[in-house]
Amino acid sequence: MAKNKKKNRKFLRAVLLVITIFVVTFLIAASGAVFPRLFKTPDTRTYATTEHGWELILVNRDHYIPEDYEVTLLKLSNGERVDERIYPELQQMFDDARATGLALYVAHGYRTSAEQKRKAYEAEGKSPEEAKELAEKWVAVPGTSEHQLGIAVDINADEEKCKAEDVYGWLAKNAHKYGFINRYPADKTEITGIIYEPWHYRYVGKSAAAEMYEKGICLEEYIEELN
Repeated sequence: MAKNKKKNRKFLRAVLLVITIFVVTFLIAASGAVFPRLFKTPDTRTYATTEHGWELILVNRDHYIPEDYEVTLLKLSNGERVDERIYPELQQMFDDARATGLALYVAHGYRTSAEQKRKAYEAEGKSPEEAKELAEKWVAVPGTSEHQLGIAVDINADEEKCKAEDVYGWLAKNAHKYGFINRYPADKTEITGIIYEPWHYRYVGKSAAAEMYEKGICLEEYIEELN
């Protein structure tokens, strides 16, 4: 009887070991499938290009910023920075919005890769799995964020002076006149991979912005038409 119990224990340990190895192997494989963006290496990435012009560079979860991409920054009055090439139109848009009584400001402009990395994992009190899920939905993985280009801005309202909804409403109707688009529309989440952000505006140039506005398409769809 004692020998049989000993054999059974050895058998159970062997079975548990096999099961453990299987589960660990499965979890490793699954993590790459669930979070493919986080597991891409420089050798497996597709990089964005400026073939249609610098203002139409397409950066998203599938197109990384080229490693040699350079930007000349201009500092705004509140310390935020943007690509100096978009400043004239950005300033004119703000001047015209303020002339209607709106109080708005650039909450976030250019971010370095290190700053974007911190942003992506700042979900305090979350488990690693929850933090990754939130990053996938709300924050672009470093190397795929338009904020690293300097041509995207998050625009907020000074809510002591006006409502955020009024600012977002004005931008939705007028930003294209200055070459800016709402980069992540509510009805394009499946294409952009980012949940609706009424504050996130991206410069694409007046002609492209007007066409996207008229057709109701996002940047991915516009680039696909160009190609």
